Amino acid sequence: MSDKELVLEVLHQTAEAVGKVLRRFAPVNSVAYLTDTPEGMEKLDAICMLLIAIGESLKHIDKITDRSLLSNYPEIDWKGAKGLRDILSHHYFDIDPEQIFWVCTNRMRPLGETLEKIIADLEQGSNER
Repeated sequence: MSDKELVLEVLHQTAEAVGKVLRRFAPVNSVAYLTDTPEGMEKLDAICMLLIAIGESLKHIDKITDRSLLSNYPEIDWKGAKGLRDILSHHYFDIDPEQIFWVCTNRMRPLGETLEKIIADLEQGSNER
């Protein structure tokens, strides 16, 4: 498998994970739902696990591409997305549900759209902007 094929595979997996976050978050209408209901707490756990996987995948893409791909798409805070993974992984019991709610509300859809753009650019043979 070439580096490009591996990057595409990881990008597809990451975009799929973003889609899962969006689907799981769809019925969430408040932070209180995430913190005060059994269903919400399960959603919070599931979403956080996916956010960890997304951040890890972004780190992997950076490693494979020697940090040359994601930087071509500055509309996303890549450092923040990867940093969220570190926070969730290493400080899980200190998670701020309000922050997770904000990330899901404001950052996941643009991230998914940008990942799809990167995939399309790579499949067309261009990652120049």
